[in-house]
Amino acid sequence: MKNIKDFSLEELKQEMQELREKPFRAEQIFQWLYQEKVKSFDEMTNLSIALRDKLKENYTICNYKIIQKQESKDGTKKYLFDVLDGNAIETVLMQYHHGYSICVSSQIGCKMGCKFCASTGIHFIRNLSAGEILEQIIAVEQDENIRISNVVFMGIGEPLDNYDNVVKAIRLINHPKGLNIGARHISVSTSGIVPKIYQLAEENIQCTLSISLHATNNQKRSRMMPVNKVYPIEELLQACRAYIEQTNRRISFEYALAKDNNDHLQDAKELVNLLKGMLCHVNLIPINPIENGAYTKSSNENIIKFRDYLNENGIVATIRRELGSDIEAACGQLRRKNL
Repeated sequence: MKNIKDFSLEELKQEMQELREKPFRAEQIFQWLYQEKVKSFDEMTNLSIALRDKLKENYTICNYKIIQKQESKDGTKKYLFDVLDGNAIETVLMQYHHGYSICVSSQIGCKMGCKFCASTGIHFIRNLSAGEILEQIIAVEQDENIRISNVVFMGIGEPLDNYDNVVKAIRLINHPKGLNIGARHISVSTSGIVPKIYQLAEENIQCTLSISLHATNNQKRSRMMPVNKVYPIEELLQACRAYIEQTNRRISFEYALAKDNNDHLQDAKELVNLLKGMLCHVNLIPINPIENGAYTKSSNENIIKFRDYLNENGIVATIRRELGSDIEAACGQLRRKNL
């Protein structure tokens, strides 16, 4: 059966016509799904019993089951969800002073093979549909009885490798009759699939683009991130400049600091030279150690020195707050344990 959360409002109106129902029924269903967040068609009480029966015969609402939930001492919560086909994905809920942020997965497994990421050990199985991405947000909101204000595509999978479903999910998350979360509160992280960065710039979505950079030269970055062998730093930064010019949106560069690898002052100098003049921000990440991982976290002293050097030389840089380290909140860690 079809997942009813996979449809845009216009697509759902078309579905209603095929069921010989009025198009306005689609708006009613949208309200039940995204405002009321019902778990069954029987709860859609302003629909006729006959229509509810048609919906049950043709669609599923896709209610995830929680396989495991862990809570950190800092309040971060990590979910392992059953996606109803025998596979599992991870979702992380983080609480900040400005509200709740959720980190969603976009694929079951990942093809990218980044050496510092726990998802590397998870074999790629398939893309998540738009509705399966949305369900992570809805399931967490239902479980916690909260309203999520920020969405980050930085869980398991490469979002731009599942481009169509991710863009559709963003539009549903942003839609005023969908989850109604502002586009500027949605962030998409990519390892650097250059053609899709150009394509995303054309979508006219005011979300934040985050680039996983992590190194300042091709030799080092290719060791850490195999995608760099296909799309080297020069091509990646050219695409980033085009994205900024097209959207007038600031790009966030993610830079995970690994001890004795990319955390020296010389690396900071090279990063300044790469990014000078760009409308950007650098998010320094104390790297999460993973089982059998090739990299370990840089010292706090080095991380602070690195940040200060960037700021002193015209590149806005902040250090990401470490959340959930006691519950293995790095993407892929919990699922790897449950494989």
